[in-house]
Amino acid sequence: MSMERLSQQVSAYVAWKRELMREITRYRSWLAHNRLSSEAMETRLDNALRLLRTDHITLAFVGEFSRGKTELINSLFFSEYGQRMLPSQAGRTTMCPTELFFDPRSERSYIRLLPIETRLADASVAQFKRIPRHWVNIPLDLSDPANMVQAFAQVAKTKPMPVEQAIQLGFHPDMLESAGKPDQVLVPAWRHAIVNFDHPLLRQGLRILDTPGLNALGSEPELTLSMLPSAQAIIFLLAADTGVTASDMDIWQQHIRQLDEDTQTCLFAVLNKIDVLWDDLAGETFVHNAIAQIQSATAKQLGIAPADVLPLSAKQALLAKVRGDAELLQRSQMETLENLLCARIVAQKERLLEQRVVNQVLALVQNSQHVLNLRLEKVREQQGQLDTHQQDNGQLLFEMTAKTKQDHGLHHKRLLSLKTNQRLLKRQGDLLCSAVRGERLDQHLDQVRQNLSGSWTTLGIQQAILHFFRSMDHDLHNLEQEAEMANKMVSAIYRRHNEENPLHGIDAPLFHIQRYQYELKQLRGKADQFRLQMKTLLTEKRVVTRRFFATLVQEVIGLHMRLRQDAEQWAHDALMPLMQHSLEHKQLLESHMLRLKALAQDTQQARLRGQQLQRYTGELEQQLQQAAEILRTLRRPAPIQRQGKVVTLPVANRQQGLHD
Repeated sequence: MSMERLSQQVSAYVAWKRELMREITRYRSWLAHNRLSSEAMETRLDNALRLLRTDHITLAFVGEFSRGKTELINSLFFSEYGQRMLPSQAGRTTMCPTELFFDPRSERSYIRLLPIETRLADASVAQFKRIPRHWVNIPLDLSDPANMVQAFAQVAKTKPMPVEQAIQLGFHPDMLESAGKPDQVLVPAWRHAIVNFDHPLLRQGLRILDTPGLNALGSEPELTLSMLPSAQAIIFLLAADTGVTASDMDIWQQHIRQLDEDTQTCLFAVLNKIDVLWDDLAGETFVHNAIAQIQSATAKQLGIAPADVLPLSAKQALLAKVRGDAELLQRSQMETLENLLCARIVAQKERLLEQRVVNQVLALVQNSQHVLNLRLEKVREQQGQLDTHQQDNGQLLFEMTAKTKQDHGLHHKRLLSLKTNQRLLKRQGDLLCSAVRGERLDQHLDQVRQNLSGSWTTLGIQQAILHFFRSMDHDLHNLEQEAEMANKMVSAIYRRHNEENPLHGIDAPLFHIQRYQYELKQLRGKADQFRLQMKTLLTEKRVVTRRFFATLVQEVIGLHMRLRQDAEQWAHDALMPLMQHSLEHKQLLESHMLRLKALAQDTQQARLRGQQLQRYTGELEQQLQQAAEILRTLRRPAPIQRQGKVVTLPVANRQQGLHD
């Protein structure tokens, strides 16, 4: 028995995404058939499809050593192999962060390991991922569980080295075990492990991040600055027999607590090892009450809801699954976690996709549908006129053609006016982009490097960090002023459109930078936290600061790049709904004009003209029926909502655009 329900839920989620991709592709063909396509529309739909293709769900397992993180992963994902895949015996087993996923582009399963010595370089793990030659590659044979166990054992490998060298690599000597020789300690052999193998859940886009204990979180800044914030859910492991220890609380407060506010990550605490509280003499009620008390106390200490603290026994769940013991599995309480993962994490992903893809494509399809509906009304009206003026409908057709030509001219003028507005907006967009141009960031980075290399006193380092963030704040303030001007311009253009088209008002898409200011504030908070920790660091300040900055700077560069792309994309797309509206009207009027001209030139009887107009009506009705089907499918609730099992989640605190 495996995680059947989560597996079904993730499968339904993936099927829903495929259905969305199918409908977007169908809508694209529909636009081409109706001559309603444009370059901007193609780009928007491409972005939507790319987002659906690359989307995945990440679960991160975090906690101090010996809390059972790896045992829980074994129990959740590897029980069908009949033994422990990942090493999870007593003591420190996961020595380096380990990512598990399925790579459809790779023909073979593998483990790739990054040597610990790469910590001496300024490059982050993300940068090293782009340079395969630095990694040690071990093939995985999925048909041979013993071979897999042996390969996975590499993750727990350590190596002896002098204390000074370990300090240079960023380790705190008190946190390391002695190597049995004077001044020698054991350090993890690897900095990071990536495991690619074919598993039903991983194949569906689920990714797992297994992390080591507190010391690794402190000495590998990328984990807390980048990897954990990008996870959809964090499972925080505690031991039921010890409750929340001081080092557990350290990890929670320093690295995890703020993530649900910053990134809308779902946070859960797992009270593992409840089997140590099972007492046959005291009876089931006593055990149940003891577990409930610890659950309640833990929720209070961590500041989360008691329902988000899950007591279970990963070890007993693994045994139960391997032996097929349903009673033991129920007693292990593993199903509570599996159900929660379904109800909350997949629902959170569904909601994000609805915000970022479905609603945006729905708006485009509704626009197209509206234009075709207007056209159909016009055709029916003209058909009625032809029927009531049977004798003189040649003249009437010429009048209709002239009226259509006039409408076409009006939309052509509107389109020209919009193109002028677009040029004005492009200039404003250029000003937006120049406020965050790459050269400005390069200047700030050069300055902070000079300041850091010029002074290695604690005060000098602190001032360099403060100056860097002040410069970034100043740039964002300038951008905010330019964004205000751009938003005023766009609002005025949309207001004019809405006055001219009262039945088809469209909200102006405004450019917001608040989420970037918020992200920068969070990064600054992490830098401040690091500055405060520096006083207590025994490790080599130069090395740790250099690596912290290499990581922090990568995050700032990433934020800056997204902001720049956002500004460019916004300036390019801001008038797109209006352009689409006018272009669709203009193109439909053109094809309508051609039809009317053909009818007017036809020398045959009026009956034939009526038939041709009837055929045109039929074609439009058919196209509208297709648009309605696309809309119906896109509006269908996501799988979890369909089952009525949605759990209320906080609304994302930042607007997610398609180009994120």
